[in-house]
Amino acid sequence: MRWQGNRESDNVEDRREDGGMGGGSGGGMLPIGGRGLSLGGIVLALVVSWIFGINPLTVLGLLNGGGLPQSAPVATPPAGQRGAPQDEEARFVTTVLASTEDVWTEQFAQAGKTYEKPTLVLFRGATRTACGAGEAAMGPFYCPGDRKVYIDLSFYDTLRQQLGAPGDFAQAYVIAHEVGHHVQNLLGITGKVDALRARQSEAQANATSVRVELQADCLAGVWAQHAEAQRHWLDQGDVEEALNAASRIGDDALQRAAQGRVVPESFTHGSSQQRVAWFQRGLAQGRIGDCDTFSARHL
Repeated sequence: MRWQGNRESDNVEDRREDGGMGGGSGGGMLPIGGRGLSLGGIVLALVVSWIFGINPLTVLGLLNGGGLPQSAPVATPPAGQRGAPQDEEARFVTTVLASTEDVWTEQFAQAGKTYEKPTLVLFRGATRTACGAGEAAMGPFYCPGDRKVYIDLSFYDTLRQQLGAPGDFAQAYVIAHEVGHHVQNLLGITGKVDALRARQSEAQANATSVRVELQADCLAGVWAQHAEAQRHWLDQGDVEEALNAASRIGDDALQRAAQGRVVPESFTHGSSQQRVAWFQRGLAQGRIGDCDTFSARHL
């Protein structure tokens, strides 16, 4: 992926030197995309399961809100350093963020809407958000309360070493997926889904979460199609890197690796096949209208 030399976003807040929680350890609910898990939430489930010998499905249920009370939003800490950081890993994600800004600004304008750019927060260890306390072990996540994408860049080590998904375009897919949750929020989808899930059983709410996450995968594909058209920055094998990442974090793949069996009714993100298929669907034509997972009879 030939990302060097492209525009870098200045909608970045670098908290990596702020001492984690910005003063105080703070509790609060786990920050998640809408009320579904973030892309990296599955990683936390696996880590906790491996360390403590807990069934990962139990952990997944807790991360998805089962049995955990909602807490009031906490105040966001003082802003960290603003603007594009200079280390290479951070410059990469800010370049990807800039590309999402360019693509979604154009797509929203074509629909007669204004795209409100999210802020990317770089942190180390732990931080506070408008959704509550966030930790590095969660992986990247989007908080609709403050419209910010959060990432501890050490997640990419986990993606590469533990999940077997190396490559810079796999890393770009991670950012694009979380920005996809931001697009859902701007389009009013997040609020509607929250209201729907509040009335549903656990199994129904899980099924709704799958549609939310698959739509974010599809929107990541839409971004990828238009980003390549704008920048011509993909090398041979880059798309395969993203598809591999989508496959590696499918619920069935993670459950099979963690416990040797698959429990479809507990899925919150979708199977490997579904995640790959919906990313490819967005990638194929680059149309938001192709990402209506909520009307799809078959995922």
